[in-house]
Amino acid sequence: MKILICDKTEKEYIEQMRAAGLTVDVRDDITPEELMTVLPAYDGMVVRSRTKVRQPLIDACPNLKVIVRGGAGLDTIDLEYARSKGIVVMNTPLANSASVAELAIGYMFMLARSLYKATATMKEEKWEKKAFTGVELGGKTLGLIGYRTIGHKTATLALALGMKVLAYDPYVTSQNGAKLVTLDELLAEADYISLHLPKTKESANMIGAAEFAKMKNGVRIINCARGGIINEDALYEALTSGKVAGAALDVFSEEPPTDWKLLKLDNVIGSPHIGAGTKEAQDRVGAEVAEKLINFAKNAQPA
Repeated sequence: MKILICDKTEKEYIEQMRAAGLTVDVRDDITPEELMTVLPAYDGMVVRSRTKVRQPLIDACPNLKVIVRGGAGLDTIDLEYARSKGIVVMNTPLANSASVAELAIGYMFMLARSLYKATATMKEEKWEKKAFTGVELGGKTLGLIGYRTIGHKTATLALALGMKVLAYDPYVTSQNGAKLVTLDELLAEADYISLHLPKTKESANMIGAAEFAKMKNGVRIINCARGGIINEDALYEALTSGKVAGAALDVFSEEPPTDWKLLKLDNVIGSPHIGAGTKEAQDRVGAEVAEKLINFAKNAQPA
């Protein structure tokens, strides 16, 4: 079975796939135009968030049998269309969950204590101690929108800090330490709201002006899930009006952004989609990708 690695994957696990008998080629800098001409020769592909797998590419690759997405999000793949063509699509949802959860909690600390502002003033050789009275996370209410693997891990960390945790997810029944509530209840009660759900047709722009109006004054927003779930124009208005005290964003509707107005606000902190960007997460992603492809190849062999 011939596999094309389209995005960065740890070398150790590429060699592991080769040792198992797979033919693996690495083109982790391949352009979309090159991919259209190269991929038809392959049975499978490994992608991360950089590589988009849309209908025209799928149609150009009649031999394609399997797509493995390193990471959790599948919004870069035309999932239903791929499956309609008999292509197996897999991801690695467990591999980066701890890293994303830790980033979300880290962002909460930064927002609570204005650490990003304090650091900026110190670099300007200013000692503005009285300007940075923060709040504790203990005793505050965290609302998690999306409550699966990453949401569970975030809840565990928040509970250890003494936070009360509410969760909204219409597809989940297990509380796992959080109290399951309606979206309106969560919006009304949470001091911090953190998103941990995939971007789908249903979740696109699910947090807009109407939802911000239902939130507490001074709420803080964290998004380490996907851009486009929060309406960025509505978020900008909520931040500039004071309705939202601060926002921490690892993801954006366009990546990289073409409009940087959110990041120019002094109550917004951001990062370039690095939720899974830890050595440990990358190791786990590579291991899980290799395991899934090796098992797929074994099961695909004729008896």
